[in-house]
Amino acid sequence: MNKILSAIILISFFILQHTVIAVETAPRISDREIIESLAEIRGNLKRLDEKLDTVDKSLNKRIDDLDSNLNKRIDDLDSNLNKRIDALDSKLNKRIDDLRTDINSRFEEVGNRFDTLQWTLGLFITIALVIFGFVLRMQWQMHRRQTQMETILETQREELSFIKKLIEKFQPPRGVL
Repeated sequence: MNKILSAIILISFFILQHTVIAVETAPRISDREIIESLAEIRGNLKRLDEKLDTVDKSLNKRIDDLDSNLNKRIDDLDSNLNKRIDALDSKLNKRIDDLRTDINSRFEEVGNRFDTLQWTLGLFITIALVIFGFVLRMQWQMHRRQTQMETILETQREELSFIKKLIEKFQPPRGVL
């Protein structure tokens, strides 16, 4: 069935084919009308050029105004930023100077404490040496006295032993009395 339908459609295209030629007839225009139209087109082009020039000038003016406003804003921002940076720089310098002064005063305090510590340590060493000297002197004197005492005791021992022997000699024998 499809084949039959396709064949009918194909045959109908060949049978019903018509050549269509379409030509439109234009109204007759005179040379004068053409010249007037061209003059009108030229006038329109001039007005269009003038409008474009006006738009170009106004656009250039707006761009220049925007550029000057932008430059002014940038200059204002730059001056404000410079002021803020200068203020920050002065604050930072003041802070650094304060810290430097504080650190220097602390170093002076530490130096003073070391000086005090040095004097105290020197005083203790001096006192220790004096006490050590005193102890050595006392020990030397005690040793000398001990030596003298030992010498005296030795002589006294010898004397006592002599006296003891003398007493024994003068005592009668044990069974006599």
